[in-house]
Amino acid sequence: MAEEKTVLLTQEAYDKLKKELEWREGPNREEITQKIAAARAEGDLSENGGYQAAREAQGKNEGRINELIVKLRNAQIMQAPKAGTVGNGSVVTIEIAGNEMTYVLGSRDIAVATEYDVISPESPIGAAIEGHKAGDEVTYEAPNGRKITVTIKDAKPLAA
Repeated sequence: MAEEKTVLLTQEAYDKLKKELEWREGPNREEITQKIAAARAEGDLSENGGYQAAREAQGKNEGRINELIVKLRNAQIMQAPKAGTVGNGSVVTIEIAGNEMTYVLGSRDIAVATEYDVISPESPIGAAIEGHKAGDEVTYEAPNGRKITVTIKDAKPLAA
């Protein structure tokens, strides 16, 4: 069995994932079950497209339920670093080659609670900027081998 990793989430992301789990285990599961029952009542299941689609939806729903259970079980509510410092849970504005962009540094799981795109701390750019401060200029090596310079314009905690 694979070792389960800690999932760093903001409180808002945790709450949204928990709400999704409740919906999937309750109303969504019931709706899918009703569709399967209705399709089964139509007769021949081997050529029943509605039945096959409902069974596929059931499989996807159950898979997502299992994924959410594991994430929530391994969740740790993160405390974003103070303003000015880049860390997990920071909204960071960077400039690359004259283009300014704003991201959240953190796991893709926190994307459910923010309108920003997310940069993983394990990515080359994420690893390069983490721990630095607004005003710092850092260089990292992109996957294609190019050296890219990034200027950190601003860093603030992701508001809940």
